[in-house]
Amino acid sequence: MKAIILGAGRGQRLMPHTDGCPKCFIEVEGRRLLDWGLEALKGVGLDVVFVGGYLVEKVEEAYPELTYCYNADWRDTNILFSLMQAEPYMGEGFVCAYADILYRPGILRALMKSPHEITLACDTAWRKRYALRTEHPKEDAEKMTAEGDGVIRIARDVPNDVARGEYIGVARFGAEGAEALRDAYHHAKATYDGHPFRSAAMFKKAY
Repeated sequence: MKAIILGAGRGQRLMPHTDGCPKCFIEVEGRRLLDWGLEALKGVGLDVVFVGGYLVEKVEEAYPELTYCYNADWRDTNILFSLMQAEPYMGEGFVCAYADILYRPGILRALMKSPHEITLACDTAWRKRYALRTEHPKEDAEKMTAEGDGVIRIARDVPNDVARGEYIGVARFGAEGAEALRDAYHHAKATYDGHPFRSAAMFKKAY
């Protein structure tokens, strides 16, 4: 199983810090965001595939040990498109994570023990954490709704008062879950070729 780090975008919300460096190079407590993520992922035995775009050459120079995939069209595509650039590495299942987030290693240990084919890491105490934020409003969170233990929707336009939590940007797909994701993606891509399609609807179809 591989870990796929998604770091193709510029990170507009982190400007001006990303003016001249990849978003995963932003430092927290003297370490790059990418270093925190790599430590957590390697701690559970995962080899890392990095999907790059904006200033990916700087990541390659600093981390030559990683495997690289590329989203050359990063300006006009989204995270889902970036993820699918690493499709050749999904066969045994995979963990994916945004490049510009912080999370505890315990999150990954819990994900690796999940019996489900698709498991998303969500913060159910998100309202409390957002109370301390000044530049990242609740309206910008990737909020989720659920039925029982199943996530049924992730979107920024989920009303704050009905959201059950926030998707933190880390997920695990087992081999069957990864196959379902790939099949759903290619079906949606063929169906809506030349037209936009919403990734949230595709995930609902996937599994």
